[in-house]
Amino acid sequence: MHRRAFLKSLTGAGIVAASGGLPAPAISQRAAANTVRLVPHADLANFDPIWTSSYIARNAGLLVWDTLYGMDAGLKVQRQMVEAEGVSTDGLTWTFRLRAGLKFHDGEAVLAQDAVASINRWAARDTFGQSIKSIEQELVVVDDRTFRWVLKKPYPKMLLALGKIATPCCFVMPARIAATDPFKQISEYVGSGPMRFVRSDWVPGARSVFEKFADYVPRQEDASWMAGGKRITADRIEWITMSDPATVAAALQNREVDWWELPLPDLIPMLRKSRNVVVDIQDRYGNIGVLSMNHLFPPFNDPRARRAMLMALNQEEYMRAFVGEDVSMWKLLPGYFTPGTPYYTEQGGEILKGARRLDEAKRLLAASGYKGEPIVCMAAQDIANHKAWGDVTADLLKQLGMNVDFAAVDWGTVVARRGQKNPPAKGGWHMYHTSVYGVDWVFPTSPFIQASGTAVVDGWAKSAPVEAEIAAWFAATTLDDEKAAAGRLNEAALNDVMCAPLGWYKRYYAWNRDLAGVTQGPLPFFWGVSKTA
Repeated sequence: MHRRAFLKSLTGAGIVAASGGLPAPAISQRAAANTVRLVPHADLANFDPIWTSSYIARNAGLLVWDTLYGMDAGLKVQRQMVEAEGVSTDGLTWTFRLRAGLKFHDGEAVLAQDAVASINRWAARDTFGQSIKSIEQELVVVDDRTFRWVLKKPYPKMLLALGKIATPCCFVMPARIAATDPFKQISEYVGSGPMRFVRSDWVPGARSVFEKFADYVPRQEDASWMAGGKRITADRIEWITMSDPATVAAALQNREVDWWELPLPDLIPMLRKSRNVVVDIQDRYGNIGVLSMNHLFPPFNDPRARRAMLMALNQEEYMRAFVGEDVSMWKLLPGYFTPGTPYYTEQGGEILKGARRLDEAKRLLAASGYKGEPIVCMAAQDIANHKAWGDVTADLLKQLGMNVDFAAVDWGTVVARRGQKNPPAKGGWHMYHTSVYGVDWVFPTSPFIQASGTAVVDGWAKSAPVEAEIAAWFAATTLDDEKAAAGRLNEAALNDVMCAPLGWYKRYYAWNRDLAGVTQGPLPFFWGVSKTA
């Protein structure tokens, strides 16, 4: 049975109502007022937010580690660990001074050497870090709280690079941990953020636990997204992994969990009827569906095969498959910038507009050299939107005459496998599905539109025209010049097909009425969140 029809049959029968017949989930009933329990969008299977660009690692990372700068809800970059910074008149020398009194969870002071080591590890995995490194003269410690970054030419958007919300974020770790090869996972999770990671309670596939760090030093400003004073009210935060949406809905209504990050759209009407549950739009910047293709191996190493996918896919089908029939909740997206934001553009987006051209797509696919080899298409079955979109893509590939090797796996497996450069027939992949926060596509900082050949998430895409326009945007000093560069970038990225946008959509949060302080944003921000009963 189709997923949407199945879920409607559940809600129609009252099976997922609070008083229905679902068995209670295997969750501790210790409903302590100082513990907040979240059902996150995915399991925290890999916890190194530099090694992996997955959102789940970044979201957990924001609890455990802090950043030099942070983006607020107005999309402005604010100081976070940094007390003050200065830049020389020629734009070549940046000096940063850390706030006093910062401590790591092991009691050691946060020093400039930790920031320098952390920047070096982050820069090895981040496209913009690599860009800065390419013009670096030196990055040195001045004293315990001060470091200096000297460049060979100006980099006007230095603070955006250090404070961006797009993964990977520049998290500050102890120098000994930051010395870990950036292409290998860390094995120690010590930060200076507001929560400690309780590794002894971590059960991958089931539970992740964080406890309040008593020596955290919040900023004095009000919290706003990644910026300001991250004051945690809860003593303990538990992330509970639950793969069955009906079970989560029942647990939320029965107060066995407090917050559901990604409730299914089909269940929203039922949740709204519950006296114990609050439902609201998660984030005004919305979300964007993505189909990422591997640029290293045939047929998608040929841009003609990638263009064939853009020419054939129907964004409306993808949006209806998960978001549903309410067209106020989604939009078609002919490009790589979030609707309603300053750099939104449809320049070059004609390939995604109008009637779908399957016959022409088939001819392009044949011209690319495709000869019927199996196409490894990954779709995480434990994330509802990925699962729904995977079904749409599998059907589309068959319509194009392609041989589909459908990999129905969990998200942790997708994250691990997409990092492999092995040929698809030997444990690699051709394509996978994911979604990005709309805020990540406000600026051209998302790894999904990077084209240096080093970004895992967009299949190691490489395109000189795209890289040139990204550089032009970062070098621009006026809004008009930034907009012009964004338009050219959108066109170049669609021409070479960095990835396939599947549409823009809004989604919901759902939380228990006993939970106060929940705010809109692209991810669950726990600062100021408390339980009232």
